[in-house]
Amino acid sequence: MGKQKRDDRLIVAIGKKMQALRKAKGVSQIDVYIDTNVNVKRIEVGAHNISVSTLSALCDYYGITLEEFFREIDTAEREAKFIRDTLLSNDR
Repeated sequence: MGKQKRDDRLIVAIGKKMQALRKAKGVSQIDVYIDTNVNVKRIEVGAHNISVSTLSALCDYYGITLEEFFREIDTAEREAKFIRDTLLSNDR
């Protein structure tokens, strides 16, 4: 098996979304760990490439489906790309 691919922007976006969900639920990282046995600290800062199984478990915990989670991630990524592309085209 070859080397795993790593999309750092996606990993950071997932981490930010995980942090936003946790804060919206009003729980600490320790609470999440106690309730799910998942340490979200490294996930939230984009330092850990989360597995699909762990992501699914955290989405269940936060009361969101994987589809909803990624729909929001995709929208945020598109908005960021639009802004980057717009800024770059204005510099030319």
